[in-house]
Amino acid sequence: MVGSIRFPNLGISLDHVIKSVSIGGFEIACYGMVLAAAMVTGLLLVMKVADATGQRGDDYFDLGIIAIIVSVICARIYYVVFSWDYYKDHLAEIVNLRQGGLAIYGGVIGGVITVLVFCRIRKLPYKVALDTAVLGLVWGQAVGRWGNFFNREAFGEYTDNIFAMQLPVQDVRSYEITEKMQEHLKTIDGISYIQVHPTFLYESLWNLGVLVILLILTFRVKCRFQGLIFLSYLLCYGAGRFWIEGLRTDQLLLPGTSVPVSQVLSGILVAVSVILIIIGKRQKGTIDHETKGTTDKSYRKRT
Repeated sequence: MVGSIRFPNLGISLDHVIKSVSIGGFEIACYGMVLAAAMVTGLLLVMKVADATGQRGDDYFDLGIIAIIVSVICARIYYVVFSWDYYKDHLAEIVNLRQGGLAIYGGVIGGVITVLVFCRIRKLPYKVALDTAVLGLVWGQAVGRWGNFFNREAFGEYTDNIFAMQLPVQDVRSYEITEKMQEHLKTIDGISYIQVHPTFLYESLWNLGVLVILLILTFRVKCRFQGLIFLSYLLCYGAGRFWIEGLRTDQLLLPGTSVPVSQVLSGILVAVSVILIIIGKRQKGTIDHETKGTTDKSYRKRT
């Protein structure tokens, strides 16, 4: 039926999955509620980690409020820029976020800029702030992807794998239905369904895995350089996004090409982060070696 979402190979059928709720006659999109929950819980996580690592959680509350606002604006700008062929004829829709249209890389760029400016003003170590704030970011991404679930968007090409997801044709945007999806339409109780990769689910699960790795680096790995956790995020998330972006049918493309911009950016971030991690480890090793040498000499002089 219309409004249902099915995972046939898992034996799961969800009926009446709503897109919004009405409160006092005002429609509130589930997409927006999920994003709000992702932001709030992400901020709480960052404050908790800050307190646990000897920092001030209140600093991150102030940073988080500003970063959320800037990141949403930048995420929308990024999306509109790479979808300009549509928005140039629909200018009024640029400020309409109810149907989605936020690009995470735009949000990341806005968040990093906010951290750099905030730390400069507050005289805080920006690398430590990036290492801490990125934990809330990746958690927010993992939760926020479920907004795409309610919007029936950010899915991939046809598949019949174990996680295959079926969506009623009437519930998705017609321009996102490919020829291959059309060829494999499923008719159930008189309703036509497309069957696709649930790429929102892939990315949500991937991000949870990335979060586990970053938490281990934060609380279990003592010998690390400042900025390692943030660079590890860029490496791990970029690798996953590079793969997942190749499956999606709603890719933002580089102007005049058929190349997905997020896939290109992911590849660049993976390469750059690997190089910076190697450099950081070598510099950390050199500093540790020099410090040890100085300590040994001082000890011998005293004895």
